[in-house]
Amino acid sequence: MSDPREIELKLECEPSDLAVLQDHPLLREAAVQGEAALTSVYFDTPDRQLHAAGLGLRVRESEGRFVQTLKAEGDGLFDRPEWEQPVEGAEPDRAALADTPFARRVADDAALEPLFTTRVTRRTYLVEQGESRIEVALDLGRIESPAAGDDILSICEIELELKEGTASDVFALAYAIAALVPVRLGVRSKAERGYALAAGKIDRVRKSEPVPLHDDMSTAEAFRAVAHACLRHMRINEDILLKSRDADALHQMRVAIRRLRSAFSLFGDLVDDPLGVRIRAELKAATEPLGRARNLDVFLATILPAERERHPDEVGLLGLERQLEDERAKAYRDLAALLRSDAWRMLLLDLIGWINAGPWLRDDSPGRVSLREEPARVFAARELDRRRRQVKRRGRHLDDLDPEERHRVRIAAKKLRYGAEFFAPLFPGKKAGKRHGAFGKALSDLQDHLGALNDIATGHELMRDLTVEPAGATTLFAAGMTAADIEARSRKLLEAAAEAHEDLVDTKPFWR
Repeated sequence: MSDPREIELKLECEPSDLAVLQDHPLLREAAVQGEAALTSVYFDTPDRQLHAAGLGLRVRESEGRFVQTLKAEGDGLFDRPEWEQPVEGAEPDRAALADTPFARRVADDAALEPLFTTRVTRRTYLVEQGESRIEVALDLGRIESPAAGDDILSICEIELELKEGTASDVFALAYAIAALVPVRLGVRSKAERGYALAAGKIDRVRKSEPVPLHDDMSTAEAFRAVAHACLRHMRINEDILLKSRDADALHQMRVAIRRLRSAFSLFGDLVDDPLGVRIRAELKAATEPLGRARNLDVFLATILPAERERHPDEVGLLGLERQLEDERAKAYRDLAALLRSDAWRMLLLDLIGWINAGPWLRDDSPGRVSLREEPARVFAARELDRRRRQVKRRGRHLDDLDPEERHRVRIAAKKLRYGAEFFAPLFPGKKAGKRHGAFGKALSDLQDHLGALNDIATGHELMRDLTVEPAGATTLFAAGMTAADIEARSRKLLEAAAEAHEDLVDTKPFWR
């Protein structure tokens, strides 16, 4: 028997946007409307067993009635298992959780304590969209926690929950709402934000997280989980960049997009359709400002300080730094303009819609159906084998390759590394885990050396750009000197990269 599931899309907005929507015929003319004050208390054990298991437990009160809800991670963004039922009071009813993952993941003698509370005014509307019935919930409120003192987090979001019909209609309604007010894709639940508030970890830069894959998944389900994880990684760091200039958040957002683009490549024919091709091309073009800003961050944080140590009396380095700082400021302004644009917000909605309801999921040709239904573990082993052979072949005589050929090796190694990270949960066990650690380290070493070589190539490009922009003679001299110094590192890095490639080839695959 399958678990009960919640199909829901979250959109973030401003309070003024909720007011606009309430007055629009789209909601004003909805058949069923309601308003309620909801107070939800979230519980966990003192050592956070529920949180560690990817579960969230709350008891919600409204008009004197209590409902207990347990939610799991699901596919990471859009589709989650949920167990909900009325309870007698404000405390969790453990007996009602006997047939849920709670009973398997939480010790019988573990106490439950309240961690944080959400207080929300919710307006709900039942909207007919296409052939579906969708509940639209407008939530306005706050999250508070005793551990956070006077600090609170505001809540202002729109939830679209599919009550009856197809997922494609949920996204059609999201596009209609986005045409009215500037919404953003929401990727963090109220529970996740509450845990962050209670732990004092609000607005922290987020690295990639393990993808919630399991060995009974189909390849289509695995792709959706991987893509959702990448989108989540990207959006969390995007929110930080929308508030301030943060080099670490920029780096992680760029990593998330590269991981997502690698997922498109890894799953290949499965997700190949015209709409997906267009969205991927737009994503690549739209994110070029991230690369420019990141290259300048790296140069100013690592290469230029090393030059100052080598040449402390070279005054031209000060002019070089000032000019590159001006360029970095412009790059971040360009990035801010991108992230605040309607085109970017709509692109992400197009992307999440395509992932969950695109043509690749509706193609009933035998070949496409077979690809979708193939066990994810079988697909992953075959794809990792293919990518490993590719890295092995392209990296032969690595220290003799030209920069363009080395770049191809770096890209191939990066896709193999991301694939190994994505698919690791499909190959559980102590032996596989040990091999995965060794394989990941060998890949990381190779990527570090190839990445350093790429930074050198990027440094040369930045220095060449100075020759076509107004710059003083001392600045140009410093640029030339810097270019020569960073090139001198290339030989040692090439030798180290070639050795790392040999080590990788000798490392046993964890998926066999």
